[in-house]
Amino acid sequence: MRLLKILAALLLLPAAVLAQDVQSVLQTHAEEAASPSRRSVGVLLADISASGAPETATFLERYRDREVWQRLSDGRFYYAEDTGDRTYTLIDIDTGAATEGVSADDLEQIRPNGGVQREIAGALVAFQLSDPDISRRRTAVEAIARSPSEDHLAPLRASVDTEPDPALKARKEQLADLLAATYGDTPEERIAAIEDLTGSLSVEVRAALNRILATEAGVATDLPEANIARVLEPGRDLTEAAAYGILVSEGLAQANPTDAEIYTALTQNIDGGTVAGVPVALLGDPAERLRAYDALAEAGAVPRRIPPEAIAGAVTSHVFFESYLEPDEAITDAARRVLSGIQTRVGLGQVADRTLDGLSLMSIYFLAAIGLAITFGVMGVINMAHGEFIMMGAYTGYVVQLFVPDYTLSLAIALPLAFVVTFGAGVALERSVIRFLYHRPLETLLATFGISIALQQLAKNIFGTQARPLTSPDWLAGAWAVNDVIQISYIRIAIFVLALIFLALLLFLLNRTRLGLEVRAVTQNPGMAASMGIDPDRINMLTFGLGSGIAGIAGVAIGLYAQVTSEMGSSYIVQSFMTVVVGGVGNVWGTLAGASLIGGLQKGIEWFNPSNTLAAQTYMVIFIILFIQFRPKGIVALKGRAAGD
Repeated sequence: MRLLKILAALLLLPAAVLAQDVQSVLQTHAEEAASPSRRSVGVLLADISASGAPETATFLERYRDREVWQRLSDGRFYYAEDTGDRTYTLIDIDTGAATEGVSADDLEQIRPNGGVQREIAGALVAFQLSDPDISRRRTAVEAIARSPSEDHLAPLRASVDTEPDPALKARKEQLADLLAATYGDTPEERIAAIEDLTGSLSVEVRAALNRILATEAGVATDLPEANIARVLEPGRDLTEAAAYGILVSEGLAQANPTDAEIYTALTQNIDGGTVAGVPVALLGDPAERLRAYDALAEAGAVPRRIPPEAIAGAVTSHVFFESYLEPDEAITDAARRVLSGIQTRVGLGQVADRTLDGLSLMSIYFLAAIGLAITFGVMGVINMAHGEFIMMGAYTGYVVQLFVPDYTLSLAIALPLAFVVTFGAGVALERSVIRFLYHRPLETLLATFGISIALQQLAKNIFGTQARPLTSPDWLAGAWAVNDVIQISYIRIAIFVLALIFLALLLFLLNRTRLGLEVRAVTQNPGMAASMGIDPDRINMLTFGLGSGIAGIAGVAIGLYAQVTSEMGSSYIVQSFMTVVVGGVGNVWGTLAGASLIGGLQKGIEWFNPSNTLAAQTYMVIFIILFIQFRPKGIVALKGRAAGD
């Protein structure tokens, strides 16, 4: 309530008093100003705030930051600047006049402790909320958000109408509603503030409503006249043992001895190898332990055990409940109603957010797998080095950024250059190794696996083992936030758009160009295609190069948000093969369907255990194994050569 008193004082004090300077107030409270304590500094702060001096806000800031000194010879307070040789320049608090050459022996620094600093900060908020500097206003608003109190409500409301910045004004209004929901003067005011929070999905709002709906457990012989949240039924909402434990904690029943207490009592009462006539050798039997303990209780050596029927009777003769800490039922009803609506929208928002994550992951898997799908479908080659073409594309982007510091321009150069580099590498691999291993899948797998290891080692020798940065342009920084629940990074949006572009380009290439016609002909029937004048060897070479080039572009895209290392390709090779197998070999739409299924499935599994991505991937693999048992040719299966393979 201190700030309310300050505001009232500012309105009621006459103009002569309002003109009082800060130094005069400090001299009135000199002892407290020099040695402030949290309990008594409030009077000083209230008088300074009520003085109306123009330097009040500056003084409170510097007082909080321990920049105020007292000159011992006259007891006045100043700001001080160290000029060396143990001398200071003193600056008058009100006028700014400087006095040079003051000895350090004549000065004492005022050092308010943490508690006093918080009190000063609270008094300072009222001034900072209307400060001409928007950064100070923002600081004041966030200070209120971190440590809200009843004193902040009035100055916060007073500053809303004069706030010129729309975003900061909306933030002030939301904070005012949050404070009014808890500290409003009347139930009607609090309910109105709670209703105003209906449209927000922020964690801050949900936390405030949950505080209003906080409960405490209670027990009584009859249900009391209170704001009851719910009645707890023993056996359904809590166990009989837990209910009896509540009775014991409230002093309404005698505590039953625990197993540890029984063991201790038996140990302390061993006499001649027996306990109350029961041989120690028999105490391993729980029934014998209880018999010995009951015998000790009959003799008055230990407290008696409470029989089960007495426990049941004590429990059934009492009512267990949870009551709201807030006594007004209308307020808790409003908070519960608003919170329920918010939680429903949060749940829908989380579904939408998870869907966006699934689409993002789908686009990444599609880019990583589409090249493999084409080469595998047309050529039947199991290329275990496909991940290394992704790695080569990412390193190409990194090298380009070393020479082109403009990240937007470097990205525009890196994408086509990565395609050219990995296209050439793919053609070289096909001409030097793959062409000699057609129709020999095991040898192809082993050869490309060895090549992948060699390419990883080559990358380590050139770039080292440390992750290399592939920096995205500023326009890809940050995230698109629909609200406090739904948001997705701009980089992932860009990758999604890139995947759509490649989907369109590949469909055009395969369906509208001569190369696409020849690729489809070789895919369906290579012998017939050769008899029609198509060179399958040339098509295989170009197809392998095309698939490798697409992997290079995918590497640039993936490198914008993932670490660029020599092993990055191995992180996507398994998912790429799963995408191809599940979607259907050699088909663009099948690859898209496979990427959608795998990306959506992984994010769906992560919904239940978001902290364990490895578990999600494990369950996903199990699902895919089961899936291909029922549909071995994938979601979209081709006819001809693909179907035969």
